[in-house]
Amino acid sequence: MKPFYYGGDYNPDQWSEEIIEEDMKLFKEAGVNIVTLPVFSWAKFQSDETSYHFQWFDKIIDRITDAGLSICFATSTAVQPAWMSRKYPNILPVDFQGNRRKFGGRVKFCPNSKEYNKFSTKLVEQLVERYGDNKNIKFWHIGNEYDNWCYCEKCENDFKLFLKKRYKTVDNLNRAWYTSFWGHTLYSWDDIVAPSGLTEMWNDNGRIRTTFQSISLDYARFMSESIFNCYKAEYDIIKKAYPNIPITTNFMGFFKPINYFKWAPYIDIISWDSYPGVNDPAYLTSMRHDLMRSLKKDRPFLLMEQTPSQTNWSQFNSQKRPGDMALQSFQAVAHGSDSVMFFQLRRSIGACEKFHSGLIDHVGHGNTRVFKECAELGKLLNNIGDSITGTIQKNDVAILFDWENWWALEYSSGPSTQLEYLKEMEKYYYALFKSSIGVDFITPDSKLGEYKTIIAPTLYLLSNENALNIITYVKEGGTLLTTFQSGIVDESDTVHPGGYPGPLRKLLGIWVEETDSLPMGVYNSAIPVDPSFKKEVKCDLIFDVIHLEGAKVLAKYGSDYYQNTPVITENRFGSGRALYVGSSLEQDGIDNVVELSIGLKKHVFNIPSNVEYSKREDENKELHFFLNHTGEHRHITWDQVNYIDLTSQKNVNGFIELEPKGIKILLRNKNEF
Repeated sequence: MKPFYYGGDYNPDQWSEEIIEEDMKLFKEAGVNIVTLPVFSWAKFQSDETSYHFQWFDKIIDRITDAGLSICFATSTAVQPAWMSRKYPNILPVDFQGNRRKFGGRVKFCPNSKEYNKFSTKLVEQLVERYGDNKNIKFWHIGNEYDNWCYCEKCENDFKLFLKKRYKTVDNLNRAWYTSFWGHTLYSWDDIVAPSGLTEMWNDNGRIRTTFQSISLDYARFMSESIFNCYKAEYDIIKKAYPNIPITTNFMGFFKPINYFKWAPYIDIISWDSYPGVNDPAYLTSMRHDLMRSLKKDRPFLLMEQTPSQTNWSQFNSQKRPGDMALQSFQAVAHGSDSVMFFQLRRSIGACEKFHSGLIDHVGHGNTRVFKECAELGKLLNNIGDSITGTIQKNDVAILFDWENWWALEYSSGPSTQLEYLKEMEKYYYALFKSSIGVDFITPDSKLGEYKTIIAPTLYLLSNENALNIITYVKEGGTLLTTFQSGIVDESDTVHPGGYPGPLRKLLGIWVEETDSLPMGVYNSAIPVDPSFKKEVKCDLIFDVIHLEGAKVLAKYGSDYYQNTPVITENRFGSGRALYVGSSLEQDGIDNVVELSIGLKKHVFNIPSNVEYSKREDENKELHFFLNHTGEHRHITWDQVNYIDLTSQKNVNGFIELEPKGIKILLRNKNEF
């Protein structure tokens, strides 16, 4: 991808021709080279079943083209027109409590609605026919931030078809769902109902609970697939007409309802919307970027949206302080983005996003702090972007992340409602982040052999097939680090017989007899047994009672009736090894076991704390990114090797200084090694 794309979401249907003309000048001044439009214009395009109105948009496209701006062309299908919802109320989704919505909001349509599918695909056909040959269209952008679960009768009927395809017979379904429990045996496909607040599920202080996890798990699979089919219907139309133009939709990081890994093969270039909370530590944003990059790790992604300053939906919508916007922008770039794009380019004057910041503020000119900072960033990206585009990350450490495991683990009735998949994963990611170790996110069915170490926290749901994939990986020389609540159930959320951790028992060389759970704030401790585990640390929440079956003990419990029994173990298996952590360790303990799993690595650079490091490369060059997340000066040193500092275009050798919130990018050509 060239050039490096800088711009964002533009809504010209909200503005007069005079304002649009002024915007073109301001875009040029800020270095903008791409606009995303028209994301929410379906109502203006189509006033009834057969009437389409494109003349107003023709003028805008001509003006955008005359200005030399590239276009990320959005299909406008995120909000159906009001007349459509009124005439075809079955388009509107039914919520968790069985209530059908009325018209309002956005992405509020049933993903299985035939009427929605008919009208959305017809609109896309019209847009492709009318605008598809515009040479300035660099990407097609389908929908917007899909999140539209539904529990209507149509979804329930389609759910039955999904289950017939998956299980073939009702007997197979009964076995998978374990319906002999509580007398829930089903006699025919007609007995199946969508799991919701009317049936097996309820909301427990913000966490959705269910009495039949397997039913709810299958509905999550079904709904993720149903929403994908909305996207895919539009994708097929565009791809048939213009097979060489990349197609995307904007993802939302660790968004629980949708399995993005399942979508990724049909997303030509991953894009996502990054809105870190004001108190989010830098590593959480880094982690989200790495997940998005990992969906297609052989190519860059797009930062489709971020805010130039403040958002509008939080309790406290804090401004980005001077330097924050550039720092967060380059954090995305450091982790693989070939764009920096904003929502929004001009701040709306009405409705809920009128106080969500824009490149151009309500005052309407460029004499604002935010605009000036954006213009400065645009100038820098214009100067250095061609050196960045197309480079990728190459990592030998991976974290195993599985959306279906996320659903199953947090649907589980026990051992604790306080156990959260992401919370445990964040600890392990943070240990890698602090050590400046790049990481990919992979799935249990990925090709694992390219990684030296794989970390798999709370891998609760694990099929026998995926377990074999992991076992083979370790046997052939890989290192696995996994934890409590791993290998417990199969893909139907049925417990693996033969004792915990199920199919991983021989690999790990342990048997977990039982699992204790204690309230938050009640601690045990992990006490070193082997010198490789350096110091005593606290542990809480979950406590596995472990018996050795070949593994060696690295640390033992310090108290309770399981005092002196193993809490951390290591087992040699084939040419590799597998480590197991039986409790939720405090961060120092996590840091220690991560170091044990990857080994001590001497970094090329001496990197102080709170400076983020990331590396991108291609066959010709390496790019080393340093981001100072502190308000103080920081120094980076290394052995005497020459690099080019892209931010200043100067040669540097052995030393650079980072200003508070400063950014440095060092380039070195590989033919110089």
